[in-house]
Amino acid sequence: MLVVQKYGGTSVGSIDMIKAVAKRVADRKKKGDSVVVVVSAMGNTTDKLIRMAKELSDQPKRRELDMLISTGEQVSISLLSIALNEMGYEAISLTGFQAGIETEGYHTKGKIQDIDIQKVKKYLDDGKIVVVAGFQGMNGSGDIMTLGRGGSDTTAVAIAAKLECACEIYTDVDGIYTIDPRLFPTARKLDEISYEEMMEMASLGAGVMETRAVEIGQKFNVPIYVALSNEEWPGTYIKEFDATMESRAITGLSASNKDLMVTINHVPYDSKNISRIFGNLAEKDINIDMISQTAPLNGKVNVSFTAPKTDEDIILNIMENLKRELNNIEIDIEKNITKLSVVGIGMRSQSGVAAKMFEIFAENDIEFKQVTTSEIRISYTIDTKDTKKAVEAIAREFNL
Repeated sequence: MLVVQKYGGTSVGSIDMIKAVAKRVADRKKKGDSVVVVVSAMGNTTDKLIRMAKELSDQPKRRELDMLISTGEQVSISLLSIALNEMGYEAISLTGFQAGIETEGYHTKGKIQDIDIQKVKKYLDDGKIVVVAGFQGMNGSGDIMTLGRGGSDTTAVAIAAKLECACEIYTDVDGIYTIDPRLFPTARKLDEISYEEMMEMASLGAGVMETRAVEIGQKFNVPIYVALSNEEWPGTYIKEFDATMESRAITGLSASNKDLMVTINHVPYDSKNISRIFGNLAEKDINIDMISQTAPLNGKVNVSFTAPKTDEDIILNIMENLKRELNNIEIDIEKNITKLSVVGIGMRSQSGVAAKMFEIFAENDIEFKQVTTSEIRISYTIDTKDTKKAVEAIAREFNL
């Protein structure tokens, strides 16, 4: 059997932890399986490297940031390979480029364009354990490009898709929960969740899986198993939808404070102006989620959207340019917001979820700034101070 395993930064945060991962991988190899291991940087290495860069420059060039932060994974893959070889299991470490990962897009948030998997296959055929650096590849100009936060998940699932095998994601949590247990300690662990539901939850800030990884899994039908890296407890399978999943109106709830909300007031009412705003954001690869617009009043509208806090500096530059282009507009940026969302395929066949959510907010004096909906999710932006109250009330109502 061929399998791709991925271990996150908390799983390889020290030499002892790397030894433990090596033993786990070796045990799998001992059973006769062929193994590709994708590894993240040790612990908080990436954050430390970024802080070092920020000590030198408020806005370091993103190409140089990629060159810097890609070194974290190179440390962990080499150490894990050394540990495996010392245990008597032949292993070889590969950077993203050496593993054939071709990327495109913008530095620090690249996308996998393709993977030339032949070198990985050759080492597997030679009986080696292949240890690949997650989170990185190389673009058409020959520059190292990283894939953004959670990019190691994407690396692992993409390699599994190319090898046509299962992908196992090992992390510091023992599966997918209805709610982050740090927000709601009695949250239930799910035995299984559909690709579609997991994509929604991941895009909304559920930190266990990265959205693009789940999307690749669904597109290429890669079975994904999420479990604890240091115990043998049952985890959660991310899989194709089946009819039993519709028995629950709500599968999960996510609450994320990783976004900010930008409001542009007094925008002249013209579709060209709205196009200009979001066109400028798209040119800089800013990931916009929730969008709302007021009805026209005296020829003006107000436009609000949410975007990652990590892109704040780019957004501020874009907004300053817009002020020069659109006279008299006012920009308001709110950072103390939480994006709160309920997700469930059951909403397609069960009515009344939205009404119940509004009722919960009213009964608990929780104000919301935006609301957006899709077939299987409803999202709100609320003040961060109300997050705990909202999560507990929703969890009780929907038995999460």
